[in-house]
Formats: sequence, C-alpha cells, structure tokens
Amino acid sequence: MLSRFATTTLLLFIYLNTAAQVQLEQQRVALKKGVTMDLKIPKGYHIAIAAEGLRRLRFLTKSPDGRLFGTDMHSLADNKRGKIYLFEKWDNGSKQFKKTTLFAEKLHNPNQVMFYTDKGVNYIYIAETGKLSRYEYHAGDSALRGTPKILARFPEQGLDYKYGGWHLTRSLAQHNGKIYVSVGSSCNACIEKEAIRASIIEMNPDGSGQKTYASGVRNSVAIKWVGDKLWGTFMSRDLMKPDNPEDLFGTIEQGKNYGWPWYAQYKQQIYPDRQMMDSAKIQNIKVPAKPPLAYCGFKAHSAPLGFDMFGNFNDPQLNGNFLVALHGSTSTWRQRGNAVVMITGKDKYVEIATNFQMGKKKSDRLGRPCDVMMNDANSFFITDDKNGALYYVWR
Repeated sequence: MLSRFATTTLLLFIYLNTAAQVQLEQQRVALKKGVTMDLKIPKGYHIAIAAEGLRRLRFLTKSPDGRLFGTDMHSLADNKRGKIYLFEKWDNGSKQFKKTTLFAEKLHNPNQVMFYTDKGVNYIYIAETGKLSRYEYHAGDSALRGTPKILARFPEQGLDYKYGGWHLTRSLAQHNGKIYVSVGSSCNACIEKEAIRASIIEMNPDGSGQKTYASGVRNSVAIKWVGDKLWGTFMSRDLMKPDNPEDLFGTIEQGKNYGWPWYAQYKQQIYPDRQMMDSAKIQNIKVPAKPPLAYCGFKAHSAPLGFDMFGNFNDPQLNGNFLVALHGSTSTWRQRGNAVVMITGKDKYVEIATNFQMGKKKSDRLGRPCDVMMNDANSFFITDDKNGALYYVWR
C-alpha cells in the first residue's frame, strides 16, 4: 500500500503531466491555391484562413493604432522584391481580413518591422538584410511616409558572400528606450571576419550609440523582451550529428557570449565543437568560456522562428506559456519541426498546431509555420511562409 506521501507525490506527478498534454483535434484548411491541410489544433478551437495569396509571409506586428502588419520576403532567394502588407477590414463572421493593402515594396529580404515612439513621434522600423531604417508613421497610413532615416548598416553580400553568405534575416526588439537587432553569422561554422556577425546589437532609437549586446549567437531569427528578459530562438549549426546540436530557445543577457562557433548544446549539456577548437588552436585564438544553457532544446533542424508569450490568455492550458513556430528542416526527410509548439519546461514542449508535413517527401510538406502572435485573450495568428497565408485560431 502506498504511503500518504507517496500517493500525494504520484497524484501530483499525474496532474503535472496531464496539464502538460494538450488534446488536439483535426480541422481542414483549404487554400484557394489548391493546397488542403488537415491541421491538428487544440480541442475546442477553430482555424480560418484570415488572408492568403501572398508569397512568403513572415513576421507580424501591430501598429500603435491597432492595425496588423506582416512582412513578405518574396522567396527563399536573396532578393529585393520583399514587401510589407497591412491587413484591414476584419470580418468577425468569416474570420477574414477583407482587404490586404500593399504598404511597401522593393525591400531587401524584409523579415520584420516594428513600431516605436521616439520623443513623441511614432516610427515604423524596417529590418532588411543590409540596413535598418525608420519612417514616420501616422495613424491610418496606408503607405510609407516621407524619406527614411537609415539607422544602421549590416553585411548584405547575401548568398553569394565569399565566407558562405548565410542568414539574410534581421530581427528587431525594443526595451527601456533601446532598439535591438539580431545579425546572423555568414556561415555554418567559421571564424568571422566581421565583428557584427552572430550578435545582438543594441542602439538608441535614432541609431546612435551602437554596441554589441551579446555575441556568439549564430542565428536568432526572433528576439523579444518579455518583462526584463530578452528571449530568442537559436538556430544551431549543421553538419554534425543527426540530433546534435539542438536548436534552442532561451534568454539573452548583456555581455554574454552564447558559444557559437565553439560550443553546442544537447540535452542540457554544453559540448565543445572539436573542429572549431582545433582551428582556434592552430590560429592561436582565445576561445570564450562555456556559454549559458538555453532553457529549451528542440530536435536538431527544427528551425525555431517566431514566438510569443501568451500572457493573460483565457485558456489555462496556454496561459503563461511561450508558443514557438518551428519552421522545419530544409531536408524534408528529417521530418523535424513543421509545427507550432508550447514550451512546458526545460527541454519540454507539446504540439499546438501540427500536420503541416505529412511524410518524408518534399511534396509531403504542405505548409511551414513561421510566426505565431497572440491576438487577444481568446485567439492567435500563425503565418505560413510556404503558402503565403495567415491563419486565425480562436475558441
């Protein structure tokens, strides 16, 4: 017979594990382009196509006047055909935006935009591969206003870059009167020639006072302040073991080095990258100390991108948790990612929206979640940059 303590412990264990499970049910999504997906979402929720017909819809943000904006990078290639869209005229009956307005075009891989009020003036910040710029923004604007101010320049050699040319995206965050930009590495694993690579940059809202906030961050495609902590998704290096290193999600602290290209994380352990350590020894390079552990590791090649904290959400299953969009491996045979997940603890997460990929073949990948954004206390949005679609999930 179990003791009272053992019984209580067992019941608590069952409760915690039950709480970490989210029951999913299948719902069909049929796009006008002919793609049909039987997505699984939490029981009691519904999903609708809020907007479609775009190319490579990436990250979402809301303006000071409450309107929804999204970036479109056009294609996987390095290009200057990117756009910014404004989603307007929400119809609560059909759960669709009745109007999609082209807000800006001819942009170099625009991954994200952000709104910020500096000295009483509202601005829209646009992160492109080679630069960060801002324009004045007035409530109700349907296009960019006036002449931009270029706040920062970044490496923009793109995919043809002599060091490898990886990581075209730039990501944005804001906190306590500062602007933050994530700049990815130029390669899979190498010793960088430019200090700005693989780092988080901090600056004043007008672009002055630029400095490195954190280094050794190979490719953080999304960064966001939640309270007094900067969180980010981390894409780890390729061409090691099938499951090692993991892609990561965790906090980014000022002055810290997060290990790339010298270290990797797997199952809450930090391991040296022997190939890079040997290179450092040959070139007499001082290697930094082991980096902090990330909070959550995902299966290698899951490709975590956008995320959001679901604070004050009415569903207790989701409330107070991070939801992360796993974009998935470029090699579909790996069957990694391709879902929106909820983080439930260290290295623990459960699927919230899945069935974007149904097999190992390229044709089995039907969609790719890119960003997830809480809309209100009962609903959220998911972007799909394979189909150029915006999904609305509610209960």
